[in-house]
Amino acid sequence: MAKITLEIPDHLAEQLARRGENPSDWLQQRLPALLEENSQPPILPAHVYRYILDFIASNPTPQQIADFRPTPKMQKRLRFLLSRNKFGELTPDEEAELNEYKRIEHIVIMLKVGNVRMLRQ
Repeated sequence: MAKITLEIPDHLAEQLARRGENPSDWLQQRLPALLEENSQPPILPAHVYRYILDFIASNPTPQQIADFRPTPKMQKRLRFLLSRNKFGELTPDEEAELNEYKRIEHIVIMLKVGNVRMLRQ
């Protein structure tokens, strides 16, 4: 196992001490898991997340929310993944990608449902 020396700001060491934790012990126990967790690349390309975040941040009108759709490139990728899924041909990475698209779709549906309620008022 590799050994490293790490300096942390005093205020972080103080926070750990206030919680009754030794900074060295905390780092030894938690750092490997944190590094492993954060070493995984995003499931989808950054531009997909950026597209959705930019849309939400643009303060869209109710009509724009109702009309919101994935880009043609995203739609093409989704069709590809859904086709492979239909025939049981997804790789584990593709399955994770499809699941991430499903999570995003759920968020967008919730946004649209909220929009419908707003339009009815």
